[in-house]
Amino acid sequence: MCVVTGAAGVLCASLTEDLLRHGAKVAVLDLRGDVARKLCAAFARKGLKDTLPVEANVLDKASLVEARAAVLKKWRHVDVLVNGAGGNHPKGTCPAEQMEKGTPLADTFFGLEQEGFEFVNRLNFVGTMLPCQVFCEAMLKKGGAVLNFCSMACWQPMTKVAAYGAAKAGVMNFTSFLATHLAPMGIRVNALAPGFFITNQNRFLLLEKDGKTLTARGHKVIAKTPMRKFGTPSDLHGAARFLLSDEAAFITGVTLPVDGGFMCYSGV
Repeated sequence: MCVVTGAAGVLCASLTEDLLRHGAKVAVLDLRGDVARKLCAAFARKGLKDTLPVEANVLDKASLVEARAAVLKKWRHVDVLVNGAGGNHPKGTCPAEQMEKGTPLADTFFGLEQEGFEFVNRLNFVGTMLPCQVFCEAMLKKGGAVLNFCSMACWQPMTKVAAYGAAKAGVMNFTSFLATHLAPMGIRVNALAPGFFITNQNRFLLLEKDGKTLTARGHKVIAKTPMRKFGTPSDLHGAARFLLSDEAAFITGVTLPVDGGFMCYSGV
């Protein structure tokens, strides 16, 4: 039985469908309850009916406790937690890649508003920590597996996305901590680090308004990716299933890149 947060997002909706197709029962958690219900209805039309739509806020522990109660009422246990909620936001982003003489301060690090920086950090880091605290408690008797979402920015700081990179580096460190902490309880904790996938949160950085033309940054990403393409949601399926399966029973604390070679290429 799986719990997926942020399940209505581009990547996690696809991952949730794949888990269902491989026989999992999935609690579809999203801040937007109506969207979670519509997603489950869409799955049902495909014959994938073992779902439970749950409205939940990953930044509100009380909301998550209520969600856990709903899940346990229906299925009595939790085997898997996928922490998919997260993402970037323009308010946590610097428009300028580098500051030079004459660059308007508003476009630099000095123009970042505390509110935006904190929002991105809370969404990604606290939005991973709290679901772990709530749902891993339900795994203590039988064990289980957790899959967090990191980023290329865990290892290699990137221009513009100061808040996002800091948050995802925190998630990677937290993944290692929790893997160590919960190992004696039979709970494994790993993470995926997707390369560049087009999502609702990063579309404005990588594509022009026509949705097809690469921005200057988009061209840089493709040039730094040996496979010369963005990832598609299905590229995450196999890696996620492996880390969550018994085939990975002796693997914990790992952050696995799924990046088309981005991390292994120096650019030269």
